[in-house]
Amino acid sequence: MRSNELQRREFLVTLAALSAAAQGLDAASSGGMVYRKLGSTYEKISAIGLGGYHIGVPKDANEGIKIIRSALDRGMNFLDNCWDYHDGDSEVRMGNALRDGYRQKAFLMTKFDGRTKASTIKQIDESLKRLQTDHIDLIQYHENIRMEDPDRFFAPGGALEGVMAAKQAGKVRYIGFTGHKDPAVHLRMLDIAAQHKFHFDSCQMPLNVMDAHFRSFTHQVVPQLVKEGIAVLGMKPIGSGEILKSGVVTPIECLHYALSLPTSTVINGCDSMDRLNQAFEAVRTFKPMSQADVVKLLAKTTQAAMTGQFEPFKTTSMFDGTARHPEWLG
Repeated sequence: MRSNELQRREFLVTLAALSAAAQGLDAASSGGMVYRKLGSTYEKISAIGLGGYHIGVPKDANEGIKIIRSALDRGMNFLDNCWDYHDGDSEVRMGNALRDGYRQKAFLMTKFDGRTKASTIKQIDESLKRLQTDHIDLIQYHENIRMEDPDRFFAPGGALEGVMAAKQAGKVRYIGFTGHKDPAVHLRMLDIAAQHKFHFDSCQMPLNVMDAHFRSFTHQVVPQLVKEGIAVLGMKPIGSGEILKSGVVTPIECLHYALSLPTSTVINGCDSMDRLNQAFEAVRTFKPMSQADVVKLLAKTTQAAMTGQFEPFKTTSMFDGTARHPEWLG
């Protein structure tokens, strides 16, 4: 086994490189929101994005619509969603919120579960209908969590063919992939993409104060994304609340850490106006963390993070929707 000192040195080298990359992000502020470039594109998106799953949590659909419109009115233009969230209700709520000119304020992302050309096209078309739009700004291949998922994306008659058909029809603009389980699967996707000479526009993964210590996307995947000019989309900065159960960090600390990484946006679930206000407070008070500050913060989470207890999306199947519903894969 490698010595703790060697692991510490490797960690500091990676941290220094990521800090430099984060400092180099093309960022601008307006009306209290920070905007960053989406990878190698010229799109400017809000440094914190609105998570789509949590929009479907309030029992009153109007509350979800209120959260979306308030976010857009205050400058949070990156909207996340997925074809399968709450059996499509999250997209329905978002579509209703995007009426009355709100679509023009949004950079709209959603995801699909299909592993075949036919199922991919079907799900994208259903998302367009629910979202009440003629195009999706960023479409992402959802739950890249099994080692065979990259193969299914690039296979003949696979998901990529469906996505490219949608892009050629003007239904989607940019293409990315997501996953929450293991950085090895993300790295395999990037390797196979390179073999096919295909460049993803974005990649989404958990980036938080626990991830730095356990199956770390931060250390294993983010440097490769930065090298390839692929937008880094952070998710689960608070781990759906699980990280706070550790009792060692605050929500604002969690968000400031994720914002200090070379992320184009940090997608944060907001199922109430209080949670939305918290996200805006994190942006208002944000200053890029120094390497020393990051080391100090992560030192507080080391013991809590070592077994993955507070990242159940990595260690259990409770977040694996496509495992519970293999029919979604097509």
